[in-house]
Amino acid sequence: MASTIAKAIQLETHGGPEVLKLVDLEVPPPGPKEVTIRQHAAGLNFIDIYYRTGLYPHPLPHGLGSEGAGVVEAVGSEVTHLKKGDRVAYGQSPLGAYATVRNVPGVNVVKLPKGISFDDAAAMMLKGLTVQYLFRQTYRLQGNETILFHAAAGGVGLIACQWARALGVKLIGTVSSPEKAELAKAHGAWATIDYSRENVPEKLLELTGGKKVPVVYDGVGKDTWEASLDCIEPRGLMVSFGNASGPVAGVNVGILNQKGCLYLTRPSLGLHINTLDKLQAASSELFDLVAKKKIKLNIGQRHPLAEVGEAHTQLAARKTTGATILTLD
Repeated sequence: MASTIAKAIQLETHGGPEVLKLVDLEVPPPGPKEVTIRQHAAGLNFIDIYYRTGLYPHPLPHGLGSEGAGVVEAVGSEVTHLKKGDRVAYGQSPLGAYATVRNVPGVNVVKLPKGISFDDAAAMMLKGLTVQYLFRQTYRLQGNETILFHAAAGGVGLIACQWARALGVKLIGTVSSPEKAELAKAHGAWATIDYSRENVPEKLLELTGGKKVPVVYDGVGKDTWEASLDCIEPRGLMVSFGNASGPVAGVNVGILNQKGCLYLTRPSLGLHINTLDKLQAASSELFDLVAKKKIKLNIGQRHPLAEVGEAHTQLAARKTTGATILTLD
């Protein structure tokens, strides 16, 4: 197979959305452990902003994005679970998903069931697998728990609302507006707290009859750290899995004792799906819930590749609902 020319987003310096450049990029034949994918859609996630700004350092120049879906065009000699023509998706990969064609390590890629569209796959792989590891691995929900989940109307949050409902879990979701509260409830949130108008710990105590919750899932970071700790019952778990408002820094671990002998973890997706078997098992659980219509994807924003700067601006300003994808057809 000869090299292919792809349209792709590259950045030569870190900074604001203006550093994102649409370029022609040569894509070589896949290496022995890679597959070449002609992509139909790519997902946008907050982690992409961290790489763009340099919060998460990466050698320049580089692409962006780690989530996409499309059709396999070529298969490396050591990849055995995929073949040319397969519909596929991935939620974790080396940077570069903002591209029409790219090479991806085969270990990151799974086959896509017939009933799931490329757009839905690009919207759900990273977010859906994030909810899978949070709910089924980090703190394995059994059903009947009441939990707090921040940013419940976001891309991850709306999947979490539905997954919690499917498990019989009462999810209390924080939101920033009445509209987002309605959206979260429509997707399965048991209750919502509008953090722009309500005191989160006080409202949570009211909702739980003074009990607090065994686990808080917090992808917001700095702005919600203190409130999150005040919502957790003694010896409960604080799951800090993201930094949408900035990283949590300068923490005196003694506060975990003061707030009730709390446990704290800072997990991420990578180590939860670091083998093909783990990835396929987690993906199968996600695909099964989608196939049973227990989880429906909410794609609030679609942008062509040339509008990626606007997409980043909206995401950073928290003006989005549900998932944001780039359409690459």
